[in-house]
Amino acid sequence: MGQPLDVDDLLSEILLRLPPQPSSLPRASLVCSRWRSLVSDRSFVRRFRLRHRRNPPLLGCFVRTFDEFYFEPTMGPPDCVPRGRFSPQSLRGDVFRPLGCRHGLVLTYNWSQLQVVVWDPVNDAQHHIDLPPGFDILEVPIHIQGAVLRSATDVQHFQVILVGLENRRVNARVYSSETGGWGGFISTPLPPGVSSILYIGKPSVLVGDSLYWLIAGDFVRIFEFDLERQRLAVIAVPMDMHVRKSFQCSVMRADDGGLGFLFLSDFSAQLWNRKTDCDGAASWVLGRTIELDSLVTLNLHKEMAPLKIIGFAEENNVVFLLTGLGVFMIHLDSLQSKKISETNSHCIYHPFESVYTADTSIGGGRDGAELLHST
Repeated sequence: MGQPLDVDDLLSEILLRLPPQPSSLPRASLVCSRWRSLVSDRSFVRRFRLRHRRNPPLLGCFVRTFDEFYFEPTMGPPDCVPRGRFSPQSLRGDVFRPLGCRHGLVLTYNWSQLQVVVWDPVNDAQHHIDLPPGFDILEVPIHIQGAVLRSATDVQHFQVILVGLENRRVNARVYSSETGGWGGFISTPLPPGVSSILYIGKPSVLVGDSLYWLIAGDFVRIFEFDLERQRLAVIAVPMDMHVRKSFQCSVMRADDGGLGFLFLSDFSAQLWNRKTDCDGAASWVLGRTIELDSLVTLNLHKEMAPLKIIGFAEENNVVFLLTGLGVFMIHLDSLQSKKISETNSHCIYHPFESVYTADTSIGGGRDGAELLHST
């Protein structure tokens, strides 16, 4: 029997274990024509993306400003995806609002057409889905929020979860691409003492089998949709917080994998964990505090305007901060920070975490060449 690298099946298994960075396969394709043939095979690419789908890199963010929607890359060379590669040109011209990204898909709400659109930026495929009854009559677009996801066992299909507010009730419906239709109506009343709720605009965070959104009314709350039980709930945050401070906090995954909450207090970040005791009672516990002004890369000053949390990448545990000096991303595990934009205007960042395999069919292809020679 030959050496492992001489056997195609064994070599493929080795190449499947390359890191899921955008430049990995283009670099491998330059070794020789045999390697290029293996990594450009569609079945190999499918297996590569499937293997790494639970640890995808943070390719960048789709940024929503008052009048723009564009892709902002976050990785450095040679993995930096060119800004124009995921350009949402095909979505422009309609009145839409991005709702979030997950599992390589982008969800937008087109209120001029009363539709949601599921967009795959890699191949520019789009799925236009009419709003279900009960959601097509809501007059105020900010009363609708949603999320998109793929199941862990069937990556060929996706689900869309829509939640809306009407007459002091929170309503939800789930769309399945497998059945091509919306599921039943799910509803719950607003809890006592909560007179109104509006969605802040930040995308959802997936923790376990539940989706969470930050919402605001008289005070900030967390909205939960349990995917498995198909159940809605409204959860209090660790401290009483007025709506004016809604951009100083974010839902997140806690260090233990459960529900977490991030709160900015001056120039420190408090990371809270939601714990459940043996009697089933849940409460918030302060986990750790990060002194942001001690991070050298940020170079923040006490006299600067309050920091704002404008996005959170759930798989990579990265928070995006809007400061007077621009937009910074901070990895909450390593505490590494990086400036990614000069803007200091209000915006929302929708992190795009996905396994992107550039074209490797012709010695790296156009996309592969752009990655390998990006600066």
